[in-house]
Amino acid sequence: MRHEDAAHDTLHARFLHPNATGIRTRIPTIITMSIVDNKKAFFDYFIEDRYEAGLELQGWEVKAIRAGRAGIKEAYVRVIRSQVWLVGAHISPLNSASTHITPDTIRMRRCLLHREEINKLIGKVKERGYTLVPINLHYSKGRVKLDIGLAKGKKDHDKRDVLKEKEGQRDAQAAMKKAMRGKGGEE
Repeated sequence: MRHEDAAHDTLHARFLHPNATGIRTRIPTIITMSIVDNKKAFFDYFIEDRYEAGLELQGWEVKAIRAGRAGIKEAYVRVIRSQVWLVGAHISPLNSASTHITPDTIRMRRCLLHREEINKLIGKVKERGYTLVPINLHYSKGRVKLDIGLAKGKKDHDKRDVLKEKEGQRDAQAAMKKAMRGKGGEE
């Protein structure tokens, strides 16, 4: 094996995976594109685990989401009669929506999960005091998906600690930027 071939193999090793016969094949990459993030969830909760769920949507909702007219900031996830529901998510209808339907912007939308995942979530929410929070709305393989976080609430002092930490990081970044500017001018 030539040196260039070895370098080429190590360079592309992360894209290649040996299959059962030992032949390296490409791993298909799943492209996910984020639509809406719930930044407030990370501020208010400690996210312990994440689940990806499909959403049961109507046609006008999918079109509105593709146009970027969705919000999950004030939404939450509930378990009702062994089904997981997204409550309070706001999807604004397009002006060109059909005339024979009346769009409900904040209706309950069912989350599609496997039965064992639902049972696990029910157990953790009821026994251990966890809550379910929508984290992210995104596309996966052309379908609209919802990331659900299994979360515990933060206390006020935890939130203050996070704010202090972010402020300290911001100050450090500003100091580094100022030092780099001063250093560049001397040369």
